[in-house]
Amino acid sequence: MYRIIITSLITFLTINIVLGQDSEHPGIIAEKAEKPVNIDGVLNEPIWRDVGWQSDFIQTFPTDTEKAIAETKVKVAFDDKFVYIAAILLNPEPRKKYVSTSLRRDYRGNQNDGISIVIDTFNDKTNGYIFGVNPYGVQREAMVGNGGLLSTDFNLAWDNKWYSEATIHEDHWIVEIGIPLSTLRYKDGARDWNINFYRIDSKYSEKTTWTPIPKTFNVTHTAFSRNLHFSEPLPKSGGNYSIIPYTAIASSNNSIKGIKEPLKPSFGGDAKIGIGPAMNLDLTVNPDFSQVEVDEQVTNLDRFEIFFPERRQFFLENVDLFADFGTDRIRPFFSRRIGVDRDENTGQNVQNQILYGARLSGKLNEDWRIGAMNMQTANDPLRGISGKNFTVAALQRKVFNRSNVGVMLINRETMDMEQGGLNLVNGQHNRLVGIDYNLFSKDNRWTGKFFYHKTFEEGKRQNTGTGHAQLTFTDVNLMAGLSYSNVGENYNPLVGYTPRVGYQRIAPIMSYTFFPDSKLINRHGPGFESETLWTPSLGITDELHTLNYLIRLHSYAEVTFSVNNQYTYLFFPFDPTRTGGEPLAQGTSYRYNYFGIEMKTDPRKSFSLIGTGQAGQYYNGNLANFMGTAQWRVGYTANISMNLSYSRLRLPEPQKDVDLILIGPRFDLTFTRSLFWTTFIQYNNQIDNININTRLQWRYAPVSDLFMVYTDNYFPDSFASKQRAFVMKLNYWLNL
Repeated sequence: MYRIIITSLITFLTINIVLGQDSEHPGIIAEKAEKPVNIDGVLNEPIWRDVGWQSDFIQTFPTDTEKAIAETKVKVAFDDKFVYIAAILLNPEPRKKYVSTSLRRDYRGNQNDGISIVIDTFNDKTNGYIFGVNPYGVQREAMVGNGGLLSTDFNLAWDNKWYSEATIHEDHWIVEIGIPLSTLRYKDGARDWNINFYRIDSKYSEKTTWTPIPKTFNVTHTAFSRNLHFSEPLPKSGGNYSIIPYTAIASSNNSIKGIKEPLKPSFGGDAKIGIGPAMNLDLTVNPDFSQVEVDEQVTNLDRFEIFFPERRQFFLENVDLFADFGTDRIRPFFSRRIGVDRDENTGQNVQNQILYGARLSGKLNEDWRIGAMNMQTANDPLRGISGKNFTVAALQRKVFNRSNVGVMLINRETMDMEQGGLNLVNGQHNRLVGIDYNLFSKDNRWTGKFFYHKTFEEGKRQNTGTGHAQLTFTDVNLMAGLSYSNVGENYNPLVGYTPRVGYQRIAPIMSYTFFPDSKLINRHGPGFESETLWTPSLGITDELHTLNYLIRLHSYAEVTFSVNNQYTYLFFPFDPTRTGGEPLAQGTSYRYNYFGIEMKTDPRKSFSLIGTGQAGQYYNGNLANFMGTAQWRVGYTANISMNLSYSRLRLPEPQKDVDLILIGPRFDLTFTRSLFWTTFIQYNNQIDNININTRLQWRYAPVSDLFMVYTDNYFPDSFASKQRAFVMKLNYWLNL
């Protein structure tokens, strides 16, 4: 199998070299400002004189051939400390009201009016930054990895200091931005970057870009950009040193275990140290993540654990260097494994204190990127948890135009609770070595991933490797792909996310999209997805074959219908309800059919819906379920939503019938651009729990916050408290 992967790799490396070229464009010239620009949304500085503005934005939605209805003009300037960007966003008619989901930083979604700038400082058209502002001056920033191909490559959780202001006028609005050079990573003396601008306008339901982007691709794609030429070499960014100390007080009461912790203080903090022009060293001591929003619960009908994304700020800069090795459900590294361990008294996963950590990431030069991390967690004898030391190293080399090859090393060591300190337990290590090749053609039509990973543990020497090959072609109408995986029986990445091992998998995918000349429908078309899993001893163990049809409107509303056929062989007893009922027997198999639907209404409306549902057979019975969210937006100051999951399972004896309900009302109030209050309640009868979480956030200075967080869990029948906690945390971002 590995010979096949290597042969495929060489073949598609060759394909990548000969892909077509894009037509050249002169780009945009940034002149040097003679004096600092006052970021106030008023373009009265000399640098914003009439010459040098760029316009001619092109639609990428609903078409990719028409000029923008709402025209946009942009200009870039710089000095020794800042890159400045100005935008004039015109409207064909007078307009005072715009769509903004809230005043909270990091807005996202097609319904938000706004302009965003994609900046690629190393000209690799793969990694970069996004800075965006809406008409009410709300900011958003993100890091982009892997070319911005998928929504997961767009990381809004990254925060840093920069400045912007917006002003609204009768027939246009204006944005003025100042990005400190110390916030960005770039080569000293650089004369050229890559840049693109995209605007979302809710009134005309259009997305427009300065660099034309085919309508089948996301506007965040870094493959589609033009040259940003500076009139003279950029100065060194200078020292980029930040200290982010915090102080917190917290108390908790676990009524089930009878443990009450009185109000007590804690201290810690992070440091960010710029090393050279493109490297960053992140340090943390006694980190506290109490302000990180808790995961929204889901009804789990799967046999395996559920993946939740990383939200902790410390792990997020250059996150793709670590997190993008492997593929979906075969991840060698998953940072949420750090700081979470198993309570040996209850068998539940609980938070485990992180003592300290260090993380180095960035570019060595235009072709090489490096990442290294070491984290130490604490011993917790009361819960039977041994501390762990995690070491992760990644090295990535750009090849050809936009592709890259990376190698990763992971080592997890177990600490000795009896000896204490940093003593290790011999033999209780878990290590992984892997190599990945990521294919990105210049025009983004060909993408692929090829990798081989191997784990090393005491006593396990055979079948510890995993290989994968995947190739996808995307054009205006046609998308087709094929992937193959072989996961070894003893492959065990304890610091990763690989919920099952010991199988081979093949998965073709194909879809065709029509773009009709219609005032209502933007696109529609059929699709086919399939996956088959098998083992040498048992043969086929899992199948899922799906036929679907997508219809998307010009209003961003869409619906997808599907017909599914699934086959499942049980390797272990499994209760489909996950409520403690009689399990289905190990060694039994089931083939069943069901219908599915996914839908979204127009997100620009004050009231919108998004949901998925299925109905049909399920193992030896029947299932009908719906999961969705109804959202009511009150201007830009309040978002009230209701998450609902209802699953009706009807199973023959000795299994039992159940109705699983998860209800989660949520209230998100944004009083100003710096004061936010979020409260949500979750009732989940699958785990017999009511959860309340409320969080008040005051951003009293740039990237500096005061948080007050209260969490409580109750028994639904008596409303008696299971566990409650209160945290107040203050942090401050100090640039040195």
